Amino acid sequence: MAHIAIPLPEGKGKQDVEIEVTINGQKQQLHYRVELFYWEECEVPTVDRAECIRHMLKDYDQDWTLYFIGSPNDEFVPITFVKRDELKKQMELVRGE
Repeated sequence: MAHIAIPLPEGKGKQDVEIEVTINGQKQQLHYRVELFYWEECEVPTVDRAECIRHMLKDYDQDWTLYFIGSPNDEFVPITFVKRDELKKQMELVRGE
């Protein structure tokens, strides 16, 4: 799968990202959400950051699905979500269907 990197300014809270792209003449709207999850907000005291992420995401908005976990730092981990109903369409575009 090809990737395009688009820098987004850092900020607390959610960043809803709407992108309109044309791939092989086909226009497609893509909706992403980038959110920073702060380690200090982890309610489960653990050394295992993967368990912390799992706990923070367990009750996340069901209209969105996990798309990408970015590189964590000492303060937070950036996580990208995609609209659940658009993920299938995106995969079809990637496969050329």
